[in-house]
Amino acid sequence: MLSPPLDLRPEWLAPHLPYSLSKFGMSIVALGLAEEFRNAGIACNGLWPATTIATAAVRYAFGGESALQRARKPAIIADAAHEVLCGDARRITGRFLLDEDVLRNAGVRAFDAY
Repeated sequence: MLSPPLDLRPEWLAPHLPYSLSKFGMSIVALGLAEEFRNAGIACNGLWPATTIATAAVRYAFGGESALQRARKPAIIADAAHEVLCGDARRITGRFLLDEDVLRNAGVRAFDAY
């Protein structure tokens, strides 16, 4: 799931409560599904970008085209998701992963392409 690590500090909630509530709800679902399907060898994790990603939502919420120029390409999340999905489901489940960390663990050292 594209869901963040659970962080209940008020600064993550106050300015955008509906969004945070929906994303944190997905994080709780990821934890629940991970435990429910653990014995079957089916993994469920949360994946989250370390920085903003150039999407329509970022354009809308963070300042138009200039926000997109500061953001990373969606390919970084796609590449990280590929690594997670190809990984050992019995080894990595019920975790919250950042795209950069996943790619670093896979041997990526340069993030300029993103």
